[in-house]
Amino acid sequence: MPVLVVVGAGGHAKVVIATARAAGWDVAAVHDDDPARWGTALLGIPVTGPCADALGDPAQTCVLAIGHNATRRRLGTAASCRFATVVHPAAVVHESVTLGPGTVVFAGAIVQPDTRIGAHGIVNTGASVDHDCTLGEAVHIAPGARLAGGVRVGDEVFIGIGASVTPNRSIGARTIVGAGAVVVSALPADIVAVGVPAREQIRRAGI
Repeated sequence: MPVLVVVGAGGHAKVVIATARAAGWDVAAVHDDDPARWGTALLGIPVTGPCADALGDPAQTCVLAIGHNATRRRLGTAASCRFATVVHPAAVVHESVTLGPGTVVFAGAIVQPDTRIGAHGIVNTGASVDHDCTLGEAVHIAPGARLAGGVRVGDEVFIGIGASVTPNRSIGARTIVGAGAVVVSALPADIVAVGVPAREQIRRAGI
């Protein structure tokens, strides 16, 4: 059984651990930078730290259980460890799909043919990504979100719970699509878009 270290000890890490175990990994430890969590356990797995102890060790195989996209990408880029790609056995991922290192696909998710997902992506519980989509690095598709075919998503995009993106749309880097929103036209980078149809609500300055 391959051995995995989970980096991050928040609530998201519980789902990552459960997914990794279901996929046949032996989760040996959880690392976190919060000393208050050291010496505790998460789903029975000891929590230690700091994160750099695992991420800086080329002999370790890790996965980042950190929900914040920019942080996940920053840590992944600087790390020296190997990164696992973890797919729950109850997910459906077509054999033609490309998943970047560190990407996690949770139970009930569906990823359709010829889709490409960059490093450290999250396809969360029950989400679906249709054919020929391209997702950048550290993208998070939240539970129940739906991407139609040919959608292009920039780095660090977050698509909220139950949101939908219609075919062949593009979403610029670091944009947030709110829960339940419906994207029917291209969205630029660095905005928060909400509603049906999704419209710019906030421009994220200083990113």
